[in-house]
Amino acid sequence: MRSFVRLIMMFILIGILAAMPATTHAQFGSLKKKAESKLKRKADQKVDKAMDDAIDEAEDAAEDAATGDGDAPVKSEKKTPESDASGESNAEGESAAASGSSAGTKESAAAKLKPGEGAWANYDFIPGDRVLYYEDLEHTPVGDFPQRLGFEKGNMETVEWEGSKYLRIRSNCDLHVPLPEVLPEMFTFEFDLYLPGGRLEIYCPSGEKGRSHTKHSYIELHKNLVKIRGSGGGESEMQLDRDLWGQVWHFRIMGNKKYLKLYVNELRVGNVPNADFVRGNKIHFYLYNPGSDEILMDNFRVAEGGKKILYDALLANGRVATQGIYFDSGSDKLRPESTPTLKEMGQMLQEHTDLRLLIEGHTDDQGDEAYNQDLSQKRAASVRAYLVSEYGIDGSRLESKGFGESKPVSPNTTAEGRQNNRRVELVRL
Repeated sequence: MRSFVRLIMMFILIGILAAMPATTHAQFGSLKKKAESKLKRKADQKVDKAMDDAIDEAEDAAEDAATGDGDAPVKSEKKTPESDASGESNAEGESAAASGSSAGTKESAAAKLKPGEGAWANYDFIPGDRVLYYEDLEHTPVGDFPQRLGFEKGNMETVEWEGSKYLRIRSNCDLHVPLPEVLPEMFTFEFDLYLPGGRLEIYCPSGEKGRSHTKHSYIELHKNLVKIRGSGGGESEMQLDRDLWGQVWHFRIMGNKKYLKLYVNELRVGNVPNADFVRGNKIHFYLYNPGSDEILMDNFRVAEGGKKILYDALLANGRVATQGIYFDSGSDKLRPESTPTLKEMGQMLQEHTDLRLLIEGHTDDQGDEAYNQDLSQKRAASVRAYLVSEYGIDGSRLESKGFGESKPVSPNTTAEGRQNNRRVELVRL
């Protein structure tokens, strides 16, 4: 009897171990050691649990077979994992009916929520709607410095990690995002960042040679701290919770004249009304003392605009475009980052009961034309359904239509143009 039980246990354990997913990831330097250590711990926990469950099931099955009690053992259904070995979702998001992916960061559990849930309920970042600069390193060969970024000094190269490309920084460095014009009064700036050590400063030079902090406003980032020092005298400093350390952040900046707000993922970490952030035609990154740590950066996006009054724009122009509505990649599922824009739309419709809208979905020209058309239609319909269900808007006041890639507002020949074409538009009826 005991040998029978051992035999069953052996076959079950062999099957489980053969089916276990590989948990090693391509990585590099100190980041590789951290990731492998974390993944190994989680993999060991999974194996231990699987072995315990298998032993319990085998013993129960063997006892039932020997005594004639119970039903025949049923195979457990294999579940497809919805996350990687670290327990974080790998889904990528798309903005404004986009056909391509946006940030390549791993998401926190909060990102799986619906718009308006959890911390996203108080999230107020709205991206600018005229893209001035966009770079996701997609077309940069591994080992090269991205040609669309400005190199000043340091040791930097493009690497690939978990299916996305990043700029890896391994020394004190200085680089910049070149802009086609001076940074507008209302602007948003976004990028992905892995910062396990060192200090990263973000600033616009005002034209003088050198970098004098008495003349420049700047943002200072550490793995556990965010600081704003404004040329207008305003300052802000915020310690970050430990669970944010060692993550790839999606960092966001929203400027409106003298006002400056900062966000790490869904959390607002800085809010200075008199920062008076200096504007220029370059945004510099200066990294100090990374030590043995390797810094990663990706998905740089600068745009004019930000928070605005949709109703005023509709009255003035009859239509308004927004890139503040996000969807899961290849899906019409709304993402929680859409909360501020959807909230403004819902409240506007509640306050102005005579307002009727056509919700339009638009894409760039990447991918199949018929697919883009269908996806844009579904996404426009998804926005309409959300406003009806969550804000109680009468469905007869809202229409939705997808236009795919048929109505570009910018040439699809540049990264910035494609970003501008990925949008949702509201048209007053």
